[in-house]
Amino acid sequence: MKNIFDPDVVGEKPYRRSLPTAPAFRIADERECERERERLLGYIQRTAELGESHFHGRDYPSFGSLTKDEWNNLFYKHLDHHLTQFGV
Repeated sequence: MKNIFDPDVVGEKPYRRSLPTAPAFRIADERECERERERLLGYIQRTAELGESHFHGRDYPSFGSLTKDEWNNLFYKHLDHHLTQFGV
């Protein structure tokens, strides 16, 4: 699947607008904003602590082995997509 989706998911080109969300990832219940913010900051801090060498060559379930730059693009684009989605 990596060859099919690679440029869209892990390349540098931004995600297209209005991409559908897989049903398994849709949030249907209410969430507390401050708690979710703290969780996100924790994930970002943990990723920074692990460093780029932790991710380089690691497998992504759908795409197989990714370079550190592909992981970086994936993380950035995913986070940017959601922050933009909520007007942050």
